[in-house]
Amino acid sequence: MQTRRIKGLTPGPYDVAIQRDLRVPMDDGVELLADLITPVGPVGDALPTIVIRGPYGRRGPVAGWARALAREGFPVLFQSCRGTWGSGGVFTPQVDEQRDGIATHRWVRQQPWFTGKVATFGPSYMGFTQWAVAGKLQREDPVNAPDALCLVVTMPDFGPITWDNGTFALRNALGWTQMMDRMIRRDMLPLALAMIRPDPKLGRAFGVLPLRDGDTVATGHQVDWYQDWVAHDQLTDDYWTQQSHTASVPDVTAPIYMITGWYDIFLPAQLRNHAQLTAAGRPPRLTVGPWGHVSKGMDAPAIGETTAFLKEHFAGAPATRVAPVRAYRTGAEVWHDLQTWPPSGVTAQSLFLSGSGRLDAAQPSDETTTYVYDPEHPTPSVGGPSLLPDSGPVDNAEHEKRADVVVFRGDPLTAPATIAGEPVAHIRFRSSQPSADVFVRICDVHPDGRSMTVCDGIQRVETSPDFQDVEVALWPTFHEFAPGHRISVQISSGAHPRYARNPGSPDTATTHRATQEIAHDGSRIDLPVLP
Repeated sequence: MQTRRIKGLTPGPYDVAIQRDLRVPMDDGVELLADLITPVGPVGDALPTIVIRGPYGRRGPVAGWARALAREGFPVLFQSCRGTWGSGGVFTPQVDEQRDGIATHRWVRQQPWFTGKVATFGPSYMGFTQWAVAGKLQREDPVNAPDALCLVVTMPDFGPITWDNGTFALRNALGWTQMMDRMIRRDMLPLALAMIRPDPKLGRAFGVLPLRDGDTVATGHQVDWYQDWVAHDQLTDDYWTQQSHTASVPDVTAPIYMITGWYDIFLPAQLRNHAQLTAAGRPPRLTVGPWGHVSKGMDAPAIGETTAFLKEHFAGAPATRVAPVRAYRTGAEVWHDLQTWPPSGVTAQSLFLSGSGRLDAAQPSDETTTYVYDPEHPTPSVGGPSLLPDSGPVDNAEHEKRADVVVFRGDPLTAPATIAGEPVAHIRFRSSQPSADVFVRICDVHPDGRSMTVCDGIQRVETSPDFQDVEVALWPTFHEFAPGHRISVQISSGAHPRYARNPGSPDTATTHRATQEIAHDGSRIDLPVLP
């Protein structure tokens, strides 16, 4: 059968055939359903069998990716996770993926259509399922370990993206919970409508306190995993550490291809996984583009580069890359081939935040800036990485006029300036309440007044009567500020509903207005500057 085309991708030469609903037995007797998608006609035995495991169904967009890979000559097994889309058992996010993935890998290698090698593939949760098995199998059962991994906008540990530096990622966590709950219950009409317009139930749920009641408003009932997420706000809890596969990343010896975007929710973790493997002497192939988590523009390169990567490794095809890293520099809007990430030659440059709203290299005097944060009217989120399609740069000009947003701007640049890596803000801060959030964003101010997002970060702090140095790690970036543009830093105490509002105290059912102070003596942002 022919398949629908992916925009920008030339289809492979093969038609495909699909065997639906294969039953794959797990160790506890539960059977998971999978579709086998195979190229029609003689292919040879050099290419690996590709395994994809995910919870989002076997008929959606990723199924189009699976068929596109089969058209290139790869047999593809696309399996639904436990408790989803006809697979037996109960879906508990992250918890069962290691044991079920290992059982699936062992089963695949016993099938008559198996080609002798296994590669894994998939975005987001389907990348987590790859990390869940790869390191453990390599250590304990290398014969059944995957022979290559293709990781798209993903990470091996969902804890840090759920509790981001102490703040609950409300929009992603609650939005994903509502979506998965509807998928499991096959509540398809609301699921389809939510793809084209804002969901009113979800909008109301974002405003609910305490946080543990949000799932009931969004779905009509409590959802066990959401209750667990809210209850476990410390990433050192066994609940999170038992689901994390970050420590096993360096154990993976198979070749790895990674693709991600500067506006993806998993970007910091994926680049740190890249650094882990590089330090272990096995640098992956890496592509970072101008994309968010669900950007359509990423579809064609994800499939095209995966195909080239696997054919080079398994079929001896000519190399298609001149360097292991390919990264898009925003602002300049150009691609770069790099030997490493971050690029060699990057140095830290500090810009200080003055009480006059200036941002420059001169250390300011002992001044303070004060603003009020009111969780009853929380500082809204404007853009930023999310599961939504519009997570790219947005104009912050109106947002920066708010009284609860403090802005510092440099002079117009006389020459281009590029930052490449993770900026880090050091804010001398105190609050009138015992708990506060410090949200920092870098913007590129254009000559016409637009203040466009570059990257941002947040940190929750338990405060004291004295000023304390709050360190905020911002999202990685590769951005050029053009001549005539200005570097801008904004500071606030929230970005709702991207992050849950900080009520000001441990009592999460009531809110308290907070007077926040920034001491400028020592408040700065360290930029990774590329000469």
